[in-house]
Amino acid sequence: MSDTSMTDAQQKEWDLKLRKIDAEIANLYALTTKTTSEVGQIKMNTFLAPFLAAAGLMGATAAIVKMFF
Repeated sequence: MSDTSMTDAQQKEWDLKLRKIDAEIANLYALTTKTTSEVGQIKMNTFLAPFLAAAGLMGATAAIVKMFF
C-alpha cells in the first residue's frame, strides 16, 4: 500500500464530514430561498401599500368633492 491511501476508518470519517457539509449546504440553500421569497414579498408590500393608500385618498377626495359639487 502507498502512503496516500486511506484506511476504512479514515474513509468513513471523511464520508461523515462530507455528508455534514452537504447537509449544511442544503440548509443554507433553503434559508437563502426563504429569505429571497421574503424579500420579494417585502418589496411588493413597500410598493403596494403606499399605492393603495394614495388610491384610497384620491377616491375619498373624489367622493367628498362629488357630494358638494
